[in-house]
Amino acid sequence: MRLLIVEDDVEAADAMVKGLVEAGHDCLTSPDGEAGLAAARAHRFDVLVVDRMMPRVDGVTMVERLRAEGDQTPVLFLSALGEITDRVAGLKAGGDDYLVKPYALAELIARVEALARRRETGSVQTLLRVGDLEMDLIGREVRRAGRDIDLQPREFQLLEFLMRNAGQSVTRTMLLEKVWEYHFDPQTNVIDVHISRLRSKIDKGFDRPMLQTVRGAGYRLEA
Repeated sequence: MRLLIVEDDVEAADAMVKGLVEAGHDCLTSPDGEAGLAAARAHRFDVLVVDRMMPRVDGVTMVERLRAEGDQTPVLFLSALGEITDRVAGLKAGGDDYLVKPYALAELIARVEALARRRETGSVQTLLRVGDLEMDLIGREVRRAGRDIDLQPREFQLLEFLMRNAGQSVTRTMLLEKVWEYHFDPQTNVIDVHISRLRSKIDKGFDRPMLQTVRGAGYRLEA
């Protein structure tokens, strides 16, 4: 996967690139939004990782210009600005995801890879499959090995997100943002409760459990 990293902090950019390269990705860096615009126009990238606060052209303006030109490359915003209004501004400008600094490198990599997979699968996918687990997005039906599984709406959303990111660790922050649409930690056990319920429904009675807890990282759905 080829990535464009637009970050004016040289040390931060170097650390990011090091981790992404070790994860198997190719990276090109730009020191500000103006250089980022030129790079995005000249080359094809799978995902753009864009800092919000930069000299010359800021990240939001950069992405707005690319979207106006018809460039739909997925964008992950990075920013120390973490208020809900800041996140909303980034997403309204054309960003696809928003990660607040400081962040864990593992989460950055997971979010970048999730954006790339979302682009590859497209928005018309109506049937998800992971091993013997199937989800019909139109009929709102779930089956494992041909057995119907009855899920509540939030359980369905949670499982859909896990299936779209199958084989990858997803963090609690990602689940709060993407499933519950919380951009803050509510300090409750809502995720633990729903994961427990979901695990009992999709794994109980089967020899091989699919929903795994990744210690210190989050959860992963394995085929």
